[in-house]
Amino acid sequence: MKIKNLSMAFLCLASLGAKAQQGPVYLDPNAPLESRVQDALSRMTTHEKVRILHAQSKFTSAGVPRLGIRELHHSDGPHGVRAEVDWNSWNSANWNNDSIVAFPSLTCLAATWNREMSAIYGTAIGEEFAFRGKDLLLGPGTTIARMPLNGRSFEYMGEDPYLAGELAVPYIQNVQKSGVGCCLKHFFLNNQEVDRFTVNVNVSERAIYEIYLPAFKKCVQEGHVWTIMGSYNLWKNVHCCQNDELLNKILKQQWGFDGAVVSDWGGVTDTWQAALGGMDIEMGSYTNGKTVDQNLGWNKYFLADPFEELINEGKIPMDVLNDKAARVLRTIFRTSMNANKAIGSQCSEAHYDACQQIGEEGIVLLKNDKSILPLEASRYAKVLVVGENATRSLTEGGGSSELKTKFDISPLEGIKSIFGQVDYARGYVSGRALYDQTDKISPDTLASLRAEAIDAARKADLVIYVGGLNKNTHEDCEANDRLSYDLSFEQNELIAGLAKVNKNVVVVTFGGNPFATPWIGDVKAMLHCWYLGSMAGTSLANVLTGKVNPSGKLPVTWAVNQNDYPCFKYGQEGYPGVNKQVYYKEGIYVGYRYFDTNKVRPQFPFGYGLSYTTFKYGKATVSSPSLTSDGSVTVSVPVTNVGKVEGKEIVQLYIGDEKCSVDRPVKELKNFCKLSLKPGETKTATFTVRPSDLEFYDEAKHQFVAEPGMFKAYVCASETDVRSAVAFELK
Repeated sequence: MKIKNLSMAFLCLASLGAKAQQGPVYLDPNAPLESRVQDALSRMTTHEKVRILHAQSKFTSAGVPRLGIRELHHSDGPHGVRAEVDWNSWNSANWNNDSIVAFPSLTCLAATWNREMSAIYGTAIGEEFAFRGKDLLLGPGTTIARMPLNGRSFEYMGEDPYLAGELAVPYIQNVQKSGVGCCLKHFFLNNQEVDRFTVNVNVSERAIYEIYLPAFKKCVQEGHVWTIMGSYNLWKNVHCCQNDELLNKILKQQWGFDGAVVSDWGGVTDTWQAALGGMDIEMGSYTNGKTVDQNLGWNKYFLADPFEELINEGKIPMDVLNDKAARVLRTIFRTSMNANKAIGSQCSEAHYDACQQIGEEGIVLLKNDKSILPLEASRYAKVLVVGENATRSLTEGGGSSELKTKFDISPLEGIKSIFGQVDYARGYVSGRALYDQTDKISPDTLASLRAEAIDAARKADLVIYVGGLNKNTHEDCEANDRLSYDLSFEQNELIAGLAKVNKNVVVVTFGGNPFATPWIGDVKAMLHCWYLGSMAGTSLANVLTGKVNPSGKLPVTWAVNQNDYPCFKYGQEGYPGVNKQVYYKEGIYVGYRYFDTNKVRPQFPFGYGLSYTTFKYGKATVSSPSLTSDGSVTVSVPVTNVGKVEGKEIVQLYIGDEKCSVDRPVKELKNFCKLSLKPGETKTATFTVRPSDLEFYDEAKHQFVAEPGMFKAYVCASETDVRSAVAFELK
């Protein structure tokens, strides 16, 4: 078009400027989210809608370049930002600026029983992901710890759905404040790594709704998580990544989830099922999710060209495609195109402080005979540290949660900060962190290292043993479960030998699962540390010396023997399955629910943890002797620190149904609080009990029911340590 005069030129420029100022709604960050989604959707071609539903690289999924809609950058968590990998392989990209803070494992976070720690964790890790330009953090995990051999339990939050949900929600909320979306995983029943791609889980409807779904539901409805990751395993003989009943009926319809479902890498296996079964973003197909790569083009994915063909042929309604695309757009506008997304920071002082603080609160003191802890350096002239975990990196390995850190403070470094010079003996060797095989360690090698350590222990005034699990294959590692409930590498023999020649042995263990402790009666003290991240040595040293009073408590039941866990009562059918079918015959009786109801004595019960001070509980009171279906009662109990040092106590509230038409556990966790108390100080723990806290799932009615009758509130220091109880009635 020719512009004939200057006036017309100005008119044209003014017109163009007005249109530019108005702009497309989807590009306006201040427009309502749904307006942006629908506007963008109306401008996209069918091909563009399909294109955003699957990967375009190992860890990105596409946007719409023509419209200026950004792609999504995914990255593994949940304990830190994963190191960069090549565009289409699992090989390291060898960047020199992707070293980060490794935060404590989620089992450690769960052991804090502290919602504030979860918020601190979420803020810090969200800032690291934002700084690295990531849009989706693949985590947290709220899979229930059904059995103690699961290779990925260290990524999860224990055996109780209430505790797991309560600790996950603040993490999610504070990560997402940074404009980084959480991708809650693994949804659901991913309770074992053996046959994880092919095993079908057979489980009762009641167990699903009472045990395996509640933490996920809480994260969706209270945490408002933006994305959720489907698991590899099958339920009702359909893969969870393309399971209509799970993803559409439960997640999206019952719970009102408006975000996108992301597949685990390689979790989609069929175009029809993925299309109609609720999958929204397909990642990592034709790989094993961890090490094997694929050379096919991204257009060969199940939700790529094959899906587009079915749409164009009218075999799948356009509404199905539009719903998926809308969910992905919603995710993009919340994250990569969020105008308020944080700039973030990496390896900041505040993040290391958060790492240290979470680790300190998650360490659990399991034994302290004759108050050998806290340690006074002046009492011990010759200190011996034994154990490979004193020097081994526990941020490397483990599968997809492996981290590349700027630095780690080892337990040995932390112990040296207490005593100065100490002697060190390795004691055992575990081999390298391998994904697909286990190093074969010679028995002669182990015997030699053990003899050397025991000989050195004879001459020491104090022995600090640092061992437990690590992140090797068949330890705490993705794609494999542990082979035994015993500690590997003949550690039981080593600890027993040390205790035989030295009366002052303090055992410090790491790991995401419980294990047998046949030597527990022979050692003076035991601390369990889970995985403490980059500041491990400092966190440990502060607890050993009493600079920090230990306040962590177990989020899992610690059994004496492997066969004490209910999943092992049913032979191969109970675990790992027969003919790719595993049966959860214990139903709702997972963890402490089984131990308590069946009077099986644990080594250390759920909710257990000692302190360097003593807490005295008063008598519990209830605000009313009864409540109605729309009311509530308040349970209160005073707690006093009667010791000599400041400390924190986790007060736990369990509810038991005195008489019910169905079998129920003796009691179930319904609330908790963590009180910080100075010597002599008293504070009151107060809990609100509502009818929903009294419900069980009625399989005949397919809904939760609270039957009228008498209930009892148990105020506990651990699941087995009932300090006070009070009865009330539901009318």
